[in-house]
Amino acid sequence: MRKGIILAEATALGAEIAKFDALAARWWDPNGPMKPLHRMNPVRIGWIAERLARAHGLQPLAGLRVLDVGCGAGLASEALARLGAEVTGMDAAPEALAVARAHAEAGGLAIDYRQGGPEDLADPSGYDAVISLEVIEHVAERAAFLAALARAVRPGGKVFLSTLNRTPRSFLMAKLGAEYVLRLLPIGTHDWRMFVTPAELGAGLRGAGLMVADVAGMEMGLSGAWRITRDTAVNYLMMGEKPG
Repeated sequence: MRKGIILAEATALGAEIAKFDALAARWWDPNGPMKPLHRMNPVRIGWIAERLARAHGLQPLAGLRVLDVGCGAGLASEALARLGAEVTGMDAAPEALAVARAHAEAGGLAIDYRQGGPEDLADPSGYDAVISLEVIEHVAERAAFLAALARAVRPGGKVFLSTLNRTPRSFLMAKLGAEYVLRLLPIGTHDWRMFVTPAELGAGLRGAGLMVADVAGMEMGLSGAWRITRDTAVNYLMMGEKPG
C-alpha cells in the first residue's frame, strides 16, 4: 500500500514516481485505487496523534510542526492538519502534489506542499515530528533516506514510519492477495523484495541516530476496517525518537 513517492535524487526511483503520479487524479476517490489507504489512514493517524499528544500534552496537535515525507496527494497531511498541526508535505511526484494542493485549498487547509525531500530543506532540523507512511519500501537508498528523516526532526522529536514486513504471509496477503486476487491495489504496486522487516527498520533508525520507541502492527478485518494489533507480520508502524 502506498501513499506517496520518494523524493530527492539520492533515494528516488524514477519508475516509482511515474507509477504513483499516474494515480494522482483518483487519489481522493475513496472507492478508487487508493481505497485500502483511505481505510487505513484513520488508524495510523490515530496511533501517531496519540503519541504526539502524549509527548507534548496537546489535544489536538495545535502548533506542532510536522513534516510528511512522501505525502502523495495528502491523505495523511490533511488528517494531521485537521488536528491542528502545521504540516509541510514533500513528494517527488508533481501530479500528486498538484492534486494535494488543490484538495487542501478546497478544504480550507493551509498545508505547505513542496516537491522534493528532506535533503532539500533549508532548515532541516526544526520539525517536532517527521512521518513517512508506506514509503520506505519504495526507496532506493534506505540508509540515506532514514538519515535524512533524522536530520529533519528536532532533538526530542519523533519519526514515524509505516511499512510492510517481508514475510511469507505478507507475500500472500499484501502482494498476491491484495493485487492479484482481491484487486484492492493496482498490479505492480509493491515489490515484495523491498519490504522491510522490523529488525531491519529498527537497525536503520538506530544507524541514523534515533532510538526505537514504539512498534505496532496494523490489521484489516473482514469488513475492511483496520485496527492496531501486536501482529507485525504484514503491516506495521514504528516510532523513532531523536535524543534531546
